[in-house]
Amino acid sequence: MTRPWPHQAVALVLAAAVAATAPLARADQASAALAKYAAPVDKAIDKALAYLGAQQLDDGSFSGSLKTAFRSRKGASSGGGNTAVTSLCVMAFLAKGHTPGTGPYGDVINRGIDFVLSRQQSNGLLVAKGVSHGSMYYHGMATLMLSEVSGMVSPQRQKRLDAGLSKALHLILAAQKVRKPSKYQGGWRYQPTSVDSDISLTGWSLMALRSARNNGAPVPLESIESAVRFVMNCRVGGGAFAYKPGSGGGLARTGVALLCLEICGRHRNAACTGAGGYILAHLPKHFGGSYFYYALYYCSQGMFQLGGAQWEKFADHMYAMMLKFQQPDGAWPQGGGTEAKAGKCYSTAMGVLAMSVAYRQLPIYQR
Repeated sequence: MTRPWPHQAVALVLAAAVAATAPLARADQASAALAKYAAPVDKAIDKALAYLGAQQLDDGSFSGSLKTAFRSRKGASSGGGNTAVTSLCVMAFLAKGHTPGTGPYGDVINRGIDFVLSRQQSNGLLVAKGVSHGSMYYHGMATLMLSEVSGMVSPQRQKRLDAGLSKALHLILAAQKVRKPSKYQGGWRYQPTSVDSDISLTGWSLMALRSARNNGAPVPLESIESAVRFVMNCRVGGGAFAYKPGSGGGLARTGVALLCLEICGRHRNAACTGAGGYILAHLPKHFGGSYFYYALYYCSQGMFQLGGAQWEKFADHMYAMMLKFQQPDGAWPQGGGTEAKAGKCYSTAMGVLAMSVAYRQLPIYQR
């Protein structure tokens, strides 16, 4: 794979991106819950993006650390920007229909893209040097962002993006092929060389591959199917999914699985509707618990793909909760537990990505 996709496919992606920037007033047609909260949600997201835009650092990154949120060991980036938080922030702007190089956040988006590309290592890993444990978290988020923004940037930036994205996808595919016990085969873990897998890392890597394949990249279908088989290995009773095969189910893990299955062609099968039922039975009742934003993001995206009454019930709960807890400066407060030190750029970006799913601006999340 010398390029992620041919120029013809890039043109198609660009056309889709332009079509996706239709007036957001039409977005409420996708959801009765969004129609109910349309005005305050729109205002809240705009306020959150204004907050994020003001937080961008001189090098184009956004401050925050995922080392606590994702249990990275000493040596991970903290205090300053990193590729994961920056990628989430860039996608938050895209999710509201903002595009690179145009409008009030065009330069913010471009500088975020450039920062992520500038941190790519020689092996393709989209992680600044010094990040050790958990590097594939950063890489999966960054690869997804680059795939989603491809076709929207200038020809000069697209050339650099093509080269970087191709190397990033190669790394994900190679990491999946590492020989592992059968129950872990098809998934991903903290390092490109890991010999086990978990559903969290698998979610980010699979979304990156699926996004790239949607955009014309020669991602083998077997890689997608193999990842789906691992996700199904994590299925437990009552509609829930576990972090690893044989462990217990949970809300965030079930949200990951639901989105992965939905975007990989398992729309509303028994595993998906069961996961939707589990999520509705375990809606977060208290704001900011451990993995709160992670669960919010995945459950929102997955439930929107599932659609119907299950999405509407989830969305009604989510909009009311998030509107209540947005801070005066537009940010959402840091999460609790392992997300406590991830930073407000992280929590705010995840909040925007969860609340804006019905706008259908990001290609990977369109039904």
